Amino acid sequence: MKFENVGLENLRIDFNRLNYICNTHKLVHAGQWDYERVTFDRRFDLKEGTYYLRVFGYAVEGDIGASDAVIQLMTPQLGKYYYPHGVEYGEDEVFPSSLIETCEKILVEIKNEAEQFTL
Repeated sequence: MKFENVGLENLRIDFNRLNYICNTHKLVHAGQWDYERVTFDRRFDLKEGTYYLRVFGYAVEGDIGASDAVIQLMTPQLGKYYYPHGVEYGEDEVFPSSLIETCEKILVEIKNEAEQFTL
């Protein structure tokens, strides 16, 4: 599921600032990066299954590995985890409404905080 109406995809922000903001909302930047792309994940374990809220971005300046990048954010997505295949973002996927509301709230908070530091 894509969260297209949040407004994150229009923001450019310093990688270190973005990392800090995402961490405060429990979105983790673990091994999901290379020198040009980055992903921040938050895991939700519910009775219906395991879900991931993902915020994607790519470097428009600098490099992520050196922590000197400017990140262009992309449309965040919510996916369901299926063992052993991984996270699926299919349009047919049904997500609990409480989870969608929680994710929207988190994304709006991230957007509001990030807007203060956009480049």
